Amino acid sequence: MNLIKEKLYKACEAYVEERIKRIEVAMDGLETDLENETKSSAGDKYETGREMINLEWNKLSGQLQQFKNLRNTLNLAKSRTNNGSAQLGAAVKTNMANYFIAIPADRIIVEGEAYFAIGANSPIAQLLLHKKVGEEITFNGKTAKILEVF
Repeated sequence: MNLIKEKLYKACEAYVEERIKRIEVAMDGLETDLENETKSSAGDKYETGREMINLEWNKLSGQLQQFKNLRNTLNLAKSRTNNGSAQLGAAVKTNMANYFIAIPADRIIVEGEAYFAIGANSPIAQLLLHKKVGEEITFNGKTAKILEVF
């Protein structure tokens, strides 16, 4: 794997792991809140407090699962071999922007160049998929030529 792609993967992995950790910390805090709520007096306020904590727990559980799914997608992308066309796990340079087709994450700067980490189901990735060097795509009325796929 080339060095740029390795750095892109590491940045995406750090993005996902940081979000998973943040959600787990929030869930730990909710567990503490729930224990404290259990110790408080019974009544309507008690039930409302517990329900609010449960709603937040369910929301965080869903988010946690989404980020774990992104981690799985990233691992799948990492295991793919490059066949010369844009696919899951490929970095694509165009004359307009650079993309890393793996997971939706932040903009990543590698060796002075910006790459947009995008999911394979994103509109731009759908246009790029299976394209090779020299081919063009049109997105939002702008045409971009593929310069490199690795």
